[in-house]
Amino acid sequence: MSATETRSDRSAILVVDDEELLREVLAENLRSDYCVETAASTAEADIQMGLMHFDLVLVDHLMPNELGLDFLIRVKEHFPQTRRILITGYLNPELITRAQNLADLSAYLIKPITAAQLKAAVIAALSH
Repeated sequence: MSATETRSDRSAILVVDDEELLREVLAENLRSDYCVETAASTAEADIQMGLMHFDLVLVDHLMPNELGLDFLIRVKEHFPQTRRILITGYLNPELITRAQNLADLSAYLIKPITAAQLKAAVIAALSH
């Protein structure tokens, strides 16, 4: 971050995943270009979204207590300007179609995700 740049000059991203290692790897891959916060659960993410504006939310689909898709549907309803990316370990065409229709996803990423795939999806999502 340059001396004249402030955190508010950078897009804010919330990374939500119950797996600490994956959550931190995703966040670290984005921190050089974005203001990144993390949450270990959708409940924690709800609190953060109430405290701060996020331009983009990346969430794992299989989370304890609530599916990532259900969380993203709620984000769409309450924060329609926030872009949404769903991450999953399973290629399920029905889920992809359902998620796209219900949550208006900017992207759908399938694990394992490379840093290049992550950055390309984030850039594309934030450019719309």
